[in-house]
Amino acid sequence: MSRCVIVGGADIHNYGFIREKLCADDHVIFCDSGLKHLKNLQVQPSLIVGDFDSHENPHLDVETIVLPCEKDDTDTVFAVKEAINRGFVDFLLIGVIGARLDHTLGNVSILLYPNSLGKKGCIIDDYSEMEIVTDKPVPITEKYAFFSLLNVTGCARGITITGAKYLLDNAEITCEYQYGVSNEVLPGQTAYVSVREGCLLLIKDR
Repeated sequence: MSRCVIVGGADIHNYGFIREKLCADDHVIFCDSGLKHLKNLQVQPSLIVGDFDSHENPHLDVETIVLPCEKDDTDTVFAVKEAINRGFVDFLLIGVIGARLDHTLGNVSILLYPNSLGKKGCIIDDYSEMEIVTDKPVPITEKYAFFSLLNVTGCARGITITGAKYLLDNAEITCEYQYGVSNEVLPGQTAYVSVREGCLLLIKDR
């Protein structure tokens, strides 16, 4: 099955970079004000969802799910759940990191949901790429200037980092002491990170 790309309404400045990350067979879901990116992303929506409180319903010839304004899930959370119900296992979220900190933190936490179901999720913005790290080692190439590991669930033990400036072996990072910020890949190497118990948020900065 193709990847599901979910487009939120946060600002995107480097459309060229984001377009390079898109594939021709992506299933693209636009969430409400994410429709403002439709022209610049140069992709056709596969599905539109939203309560349309921040963007007018364009009434395109595309499947559209109109949501109530008062609901527990944000439009983006609904889109992820709907895509999972339709069988998607690989997710890319764009336009979800913006000026509103509450929305940004909520959107970052969305990555935990597909991860808890054994599915894959990633967020890309103008500066960074984010994903959840568990027990499967994740590679980080030297094209990234910095990378950080943050505890976002309360449990992260048996952390291993190799091929980086600051190494870890069977370590623990707690929510109270986030010392995994701003590491660097060693020149000519690929760093690997993994977590034996729990998970971490990996942020790779370009």
